[in-house]
Amino acid sequence: MEKPTYYLTTPIYYVNAIPHLGTAYTTIASDAMARWQRMDGRDVFFLTGLDEHGQKVAQSAERAGISPQQWCDEIAPKFQDTWKALGITNDDFIRTTDERHMRGVQAFWTELFEKGYLYKDTYDGWYCVPDETFFTQDQLVDGKCPDCGRSVEFVHEENWFFKLSEFADKLLDYYEEKPDFICPETRRNEVVSFVKGGLKDLSISRTTFDWGVPIPFDEGHVTYVWIDALLNYITAIGYGGTEEEQAKFDHYWPADVHFVGKDIIRFHCVIWPAMLMAAGLPIPKKVFAHGFLLTKGEKMSKSRGNAVSPRDLTEIFGVDAYRYYFLSDVQFGADGSISMERMVQVYNADLANSWGNLCSRVLNMCGKYFDGKVPAFPESQVGAPNPLRDIAEGIYGSYHAAMDAIDYSSAVQAVGELCARANLYVEESAPWNLAKSDETADELAAVIYSALEAIRIMALFYAPFMPETSDEVLARLSLDGVATIESVKEACTWGGLPAGNTVTKGDALFPRLDISDITLEEM
Repeated sequence: MEKPTYYLTTPIYYVNAIPHLGTAYTTIASDAMARWQRMDGRDVFFLTGLDEHGQKVAQSAERAGISPQQWCDEIAPKFQDTWKALGITNDDFIRTTDERHMRGVQAFWTELFEKGYLYKDTYDGWYCVPDETFFTQDQLVDGKCPDCGRSVEFVHEENWFFKLSEFADKLLDYYEEKPDFICPETRRNEVVSFVKGGLKDLSISRTTFDWGVPIPFDEGHVTYVWIDALLNYITAIGYGGTEEEQAKFDHYWPADVHFVGKDIIRFHCVIWPAMLMAAGLPIPKKVFAHGFLLTKGEKMSKSRGNAVSPRDLTEIFGVDAYRYYFLSDVQFGADGSISMERMVQVYNADLANSWGNLCSRVLNMCGKYFDGKVPAFPESQVGAPNPLRDIAEGIYGSYHAAMDAIDYSSAVQAVGELCARANLYVEESAPWNLAKSDETADELAAVIYSALEAIRIMALFYAPFMPETSDEVLARLSLDGVATIESVKEACTWGGLPAGNTVTKGDALFPRLDISDITLEEM
């Protein structure tokens, strides 16, 4: 039977600097979802990439004394290397300078032009080059960009325009018909209010520079970078391509979810669906706009100069702990304050003292009491109360519901509850006492088997967040890694750990950290 598809995307990131915690945040969140959907039996296509056109890129390249293409070619590997280091499992990496993308963009503009949704006129307004965004006089703050606070320049040029104003009512009807299209709800309310305030037609071309996708029916015009960027979601999966590429587009589109930051929801929730409506294409099922990461109360961004490199933190905490912290401690969808102190606190409490300690103790006791082999669960203990089995049998439902809601904190919490109960179960059962008498041998075997089985199941559900650790734990139980799992619902059935498997204790998964030993400058 053919698997149901699941297509998810990150925004494509601008090539003005190396990745920072903000771009990594969106990307690891998307990766966790991609990993989960694969484990839950879906045909996943996970897209990320780079936005390489626009005036800012052209100016940066000029200052560096190189061509815009060379500038992009030098930046791209830095993103790809970072994502690889963070365990990102994207299926494609789109660059807007790719021939396939430019071909698809031109096919899209030809479609809208032939349908009468484009016209030529003169644009007069303010433009922020760093943000590549147009603003009206009323939107400026003290005459400067309302987003980054830098100077803007007045633009007067002939542009092609998209008839965005014609889609206000259609968009409002769609928001009402599909209330889950924009998440979380606070973002939805913001978008609805914006559209009700009226939409103006949108400039979709520029003529003052040439670093962009040419408008196919008017020489000298290149596509406005933000519109160019939005189209990556369809060009990457074959829109405007060969018959085979188009078949891929038909297979995966519409996207199940676009993950974006809350600062770009108008592009994704207003302009993008209107463009798709005009082209007669299906609209994505969901746009999830997460909040900002805040350091000392201020948004983290490259333009503000307070961006921290993911590599700095993974050298201290490791990749899995890094991923765990940002997806568990920061409620996805809301702004989150981050600090080194809090990262150390979460690392020690959740990973070193709880998950890591549980694995170390139980695997060690298996080696001590059963010669490093998984004991068979005794028949005499089959009907006995088992709190770990009771919790484990309900974990799939609560975890699945949380992931469907893109509520990573609740998903992690569901696993954490089993982890906490397993630690308590070991203390209550006291295997070290049961091992003193042959009369309690069956009870000892039941306790060790139950604890090992709980660890196996936790490793499955922790895998989207901490994939390397989960693979390591499963390997210590002589089991295959999570990449082999096509139905986690079946895999997490209680009793799936084979008796007789070799168990290896191994080194500590998460050695405790002391904040005083960390030399990275406080964030």
